[in-house]
Amino acid sequence: MTIAEGDTLPEATFRIMSPNGIDTLSTKDVFGGKKVVLFAVPGAFTPTCHLKHLPGFIQAADAFKAKGVDEVVCVAVNDPFVISAWGEMTGAAGKVTILSDGNAEFTKKIGMDFDGSGVGLGARSKRYAMVVEDGTVKVLRTEENTGVAEVSAAEAVLAAL
Repeated sequence: MTIAEGDTLPEATFRIMSPNGIDTLSTKDVFGGKKVVLFAVPGAFTPTCHLKHLPGFIQAADAFKAKGVDEVVCVAVNDPFVISAWGEMTGAAGKVTILSDGNAEFTKKIGMDFDGSGVGLGARSKRYAMVVEDGTVKVLRTEENTGVAEVSAAEAVLAAL
């Protein structure tokens, strides 16, 4: 079943790099008691994700805060080392929190996974964006084509707020 507006996010574990190594965060840690803009990308460093999707959210971070968003979060089905390098390279720190869903646990639980094994990618996430308030999905925008970032782009999410 694919998640929908009004649904509560399922419990899952995300990973993130810290000075102490790999740390884990739960769904409650990330979304509990907060207004969060969450967007997902099929993969770090992939063309649309790297050149369009993430940069738009980095640039719009202050605009999201001005609209009452506590945090902007990106989820990708990549390991935490890749996610960390991607965040450093793009300047995401302090603007977008990038979380690793390396085993696609969260992605599968919300029905946003697809099989990219035909091109060597394995399980991946569809491209989407949502506004989550205290763990409940308030706005959901899913791309029909993972190669574009239009309805899930930062500008579209800002307009939905």
